[in-house]
Amino acid sequence: MAHTPTDPHRQDAAAHAQRAGATDAPAPDAARHRRTALLGAMFLMATSAIGPGFITQTSTFTVQVGAAFAFAILVSIIIDVAVQMNVWRVIGVSGLRAQELANRALPGLGWLLSALVFIGGMVFNIGNIAGTGLGADAMLGVDPLIGGGVSAVIAICIFLSKRAGLALDRIVVGLGVVMIVLMAYVAIVSDPPVGDALRQSVLPDTVDMLIVVTLVGGTVGGYITYAGAHRMIDSGVSGVDDVTSITRSSVLSIIVTGVMRVLLFLAILGVVVGGATLDPDNLAASAFQHAAGDVGMRVFGVILWAAAITSVIGASYTSVSFITKSTTSARTRNLLTVAFIVVCAALYLTLRQAPQTLLVFAGAFNGMILPVGFAVLLFVAWRRRDLMNGYRYPAWLLVVGVLAWLVSVYIAVNAFTPMVALFSGA
Repeated sequence: MAHTPTDPHRQDAAAHAQRAGATDAPAPDAARHRRTALLGAMFLMATSAIGPGFITQTSTFTVQVGAAFAFAILVSIIIDVAVQMNVWRVIGVSGLRAQELANRALPGLGWLLSALVFIGGMVFNIGNIAGTGLGADAMLGVDPLIGGGVSAVIAICIFLSKRAGLALDRIVVGLGVVMIVLMAYVAIVSDPPVGDALRQSVLPDTVDMLIVVTLVGGTVGGYITYAGAHRMIDSGVSGVDDVTSITRSSVLSIIVTGVMRVLLFLAILGVVVGGATLDPDNLAASAFQHAAGDVGMRVFGVILWAAAITSVIGASYTSVSFITKSTTSARTRNLLTVAFIVVCAALYLTLRQAPQTLLVFAGAFNGMILPVGFAVLLFVAWRRRDLMNGYRYPAWLLVVGVLAWLVSVYIAVNAFTPMVALFSGA
């Protein structure tokens, strides 16, 4: 069903983008802006999913199960595609943010979802800033506290820029490409058993569902679920007429994430299979150093810093998008984002280390957010065509979404255990 001129959720892409602060480009550059905006949304989601925690998880699990970790990666990618295709489609076609849809489906539920995402995003962001400090240390040898503080200032400058949206899109795309290139370099140098990894992606020697659950929850839970989709509609790409672009972007975002996961896995697998003894306190760093010497350590620092700073940007942008409206001015939203980063950085500098207890709490928290928000979006797709501008949602996509939702419930149940252990031990 095509949009009519009176559709309240469909606006001219360039005008919407200007109002959201996504660009200052003149009308003739609208097509180029659109491509940049979609790339930015894709890489914002992908780089948000590849943060310091993910790098640590990949290193740990590769050491534990070797090439069999390829199976967990494949399963997680399939589940992520099912989740993101539905999330991007519902948010993109409706032109409404997740909390706005939740409030219209059940008044008050959107505010609950906003609170959950905001709290989880803030706690994780402290760990992301800590990751920038560790990356700066490995890359340049600077004190992690100084590196984290300076990195937070860099993120703040992005949102204070007069063309903040355009700067955000270009920076996350640029850093994402840098991460992929450097991971590919180390993956080639470490000479991993690619054939064995391919075989075990479908016929693993061992299957550890806890690893799969942890990987999925850490790469599509909490704010990460909505990062790309919210950025997309804020950039002016939304509505029934944009379904093709929305679908393509959602799948490509997961493919980009998958490429990063696979390359990081192969880089570490090559070192593990080679028999190197890794430092248990910093598996990833020592793996890169074994693969490429001191250069490998510097490369690891760049990758970790890039992963962390883009996660800071993604967590900050998305968390604030849950406490503002689509009509909120760009200046107000950017100032709130700056305040969010300042608070997270202050907590990091005060705690003087990555707060492990808080990160456990955030991981469990984000795991339980996924089924709540995802259920709302699936309900809107199924029963609320009025919110979808009359769009007839594909039955096959809804079925795929429900299956992914059942997996998310399983993830939430497993996430509840560490949450209980955390408070019982406190």
